[in-house]
Amino acid sequence: METKVESLEGNKVKVTVTVDAADIDGRIKKTYKDFARKYNFPGFRKGKAPRPVIDNALGAEAVVGTVTEELLNGTWTAAIDEAKLAPVGGPVMETNEIVKAGEPYEYSFTIELRPEVELTSYEPVAIEMPFAEATDAEIDEQVEAMAEHYTDYEDASAATKMKPENYADLTMKATDADGNEIAALTSESRLYGPGTGMFSEAFDEEILGMKKGQTKEFTLEIPEDETAVLLAGQAGKPVTFEVTCNVVKKKVTPEVTDEWAKEKMGFESVEDMRERIKESLDMQKSSLMPRIKENNIMVELRDRVEGDVPDSLVEQAETSLLQDFFGQLQQAGMTFDAYLASQNITPDQFKADLKAQSADQVKEELALEAWARHNNMEITDADVTAEFAKTGVEDPAALEQEWRDAGRLHLIRTGLLRQKAIEDLMENASVTEVDFAAKAAEEKKAAKKPAKKKAAKKDEKAEEAAE
Repeated sequence: METKVESLEGNKVKVTVTVDAADIDGRIKKTYKDFARKYNFPGFRKGKAPRPVIDNALGAEAVVGTVTEELLNGTWTAAIDEAKLAPVGGPVMETNEIVKAGEPYEYSFTIELRPEVELTSYEPVAIEMPFAEATDAEIDEQVEAMAEHYTDYEDASAATKMKPENYADLTMKATDADGNEIAALTSESRLYGPGTGMFSEAFDEEILGMKKGQTKEFTLEIPEDETAVLLAGQAGKPVTFEVTCNVVKKKVTPEVTDEWAKEKMGFESVEDMRERIKESLDMQKSSLMPRIKENNIMVELRDRVEGDVPDSLVEQAETSLLQDFFGQLQQAGMTFDAYLASQNITPDQFKADLKAQSADQVKEELALEAWARHNNMEITDADVTAEFAKTGVEDPAALEQEWRDAGRLHLIRTGLLRQKAIEDLMENASVTEVDFAAKAAEEKKAAKKPAKKKAAKKDEKAEEAAE
């Protein structure tokens, strides 16, 4: 069999396949024998009817028509495999003649291929990574989280005003534009602290400066892109709040001492606790670091893709992700509505997230293929065969042939090519180690200063107004 490939517009190619005369004759001979065994022909034992009898009974073109159909269905997959093509979807066959005994047979089809994108740069990727071993800041973060678990909230004096670092017990009534109560936001008693993300910064600004027993009414126009957990469901709508501060509370976190570490956490001392935390973090990092590195590389590489990715590929990825998602839900015994409620998102938000994730996935795949193509990476037949051997099935060669007959072998080739690309990227990436925990602590500390200044200015204005 001979295969020729001609490039067309729109990521399509025309493939012309020529099957030699000997192969055609062999197929015709086999099909006559199959028909002779399959059907009963009067006057002849099964399998012994001659060709003229079969032609006369079934029609002169019955055999060659069957041969033609089987040849077209069975050889186009071999043709794309021989040409190392990576198609999207199946072939569109051109009008083809019926095979003739003693003559070679030629047919053509067009097929759409995966698009070839270009990257803005093929230089090694530069990424930031956490330190391989636990840093003091990371250990501090864990210790702080453990202490937070034992945090208590004490009532402050009646004169204490609500500040960014405080919490408050609030009675809240929320109504929509028509005056209807919004049950999800209304509460007789809700412990709330500014900056927790449950409500927005605009809400926080309204309650800063309130004291015990004070009631305040205000209306917020919730933006379309609201991310606050409790307000996301009201995006794009006005909400009127009536808030009463029942009491301002001070957050009291226990002092981390040897006694506390022993009594509450079961360690010998603070030093022992920190050492155990370090061991645990080091173990987690050793298993997670390769995946973190790969993810960071892919984010950088994805941003190098020039132009948009085809909608058809995004839709395919979306369908695949959706099938996997519902499979996992079914295994977990969870309904879709229950999942949405647990994540506090709407069906529209879920769809938008899925579409964005699908687009990112396609971009990453095409970016890896571009990297492999630019660096002349190839996957050999031996590589493909080795991959099937890894499956552990009893007959990997038969499984490989199944995939070849089904026209799916290109999926293995493309997957292996991407894997080779990511291995090359991982090996040559420029890595800068960063103490992200220390950086976050500094940012958190810096963010508190403007919040405190804003609260102080608000108090000053309130006092001036009272005078």
